[in-house]
Amino acid sequence: MDALYIILTGTLVAWLCGILGVFIVLRKLSMLGDAISHAVLPGIVIAYLISGDRSSPLLFIGAALFGVAVTVLIELLNKKASMQSDASVGTSFTLFFSVGIVLVSLLASRVDIDADCVLHGEIGLVPFDRINRGGVDFGPRQLWVIGISFLVVGLVLLWAYKGLYLTSFNSEFAASLGVGITSWHYLLMSSVSLATVVSFEAVGAILVVGFLVIPPASAWLWSRRLNEMIILTLIMGFISAVAGYFLAVLLDSSIAATMCVVALIQFIISFLVNPRHGVLKKWIYKPQYSPHKPM
Repeated sequence: MDALYIILTGTLVAWLCGILGVFIVLRKLSMLGDAISHAVLPGIVIAYLISGDRSSPLLFIGAALFGVAVTVLIELLNKKASMQSDASVGTSFTLFFSVGIVLVSLLASRVDIDADCVLHGEIGLVPFDRINRGGVDFGPRQLWVIGISFLVVGLVLLWAYKGLYLTSFNSEFAASLGVGITSWHYLLMSSVSLATVVSFEAVGAILVVGFLVIPPASAWLWSRRLNEMIILTLIMGFISAVAGYFLAVLLDSSIAATMCVVALIQFIISFLVNPRHGVLKKWIYKPQYSPHKPM
């Protein structure tokens, strides 16, 4: 049963991050998840100082607020200061993460938090953190949190599909139609912040960033339409979670890291053999010539 809980958690994280990652990849903001996962540290520290309890909901709220704050700062540096996207991402998350490290160092006697523990979760421990109410076991807490988050984000994306579609592929055309590009951007960034915060406690920052980028990037190599890219992303995320778990058990290795390795293997295969951009496509997909020579 523990194996099922771990696979379900990995699958839900892959789906939650993957459907958002589709739009992140299309907008060329692939490292945003890494930025958010590091930028939430000061929010967690401040919330812990206020609540004094590592299981308090305030920690989630503090992390989410700082996740949104770093996306706002990235956008300001990109638009107002005319910085390149990668430079604005690197500058913003370094600033927030450094502030978090300084807070942990200065308040070490009052803050029972380790930066590495905050950023590197362990999916293998998910089955042991359970919800018990009135003597009834409702299952792992993280599974409920991530499942509800996936449902909420899924409904938001279903409602916002058309707006995100227009602003991701052709923002200038969307602006000419009167579409609020900034509003849709911050809606997406807020959803990414939510997904990152609820996921990295269970699976760790590496797997969150991996699922945000790798399955959508692999799916992009095969697909021609947005709906195809989303479906392929979900399929590849599921394969990564299931195959990654059993491979980790076989190798006696980190489950989260092995799931990420399986996702990378899918990307490498897609990169090599896909019919659109594949490196080996000229050897695999040979053109069919007519046996009759032209006169």
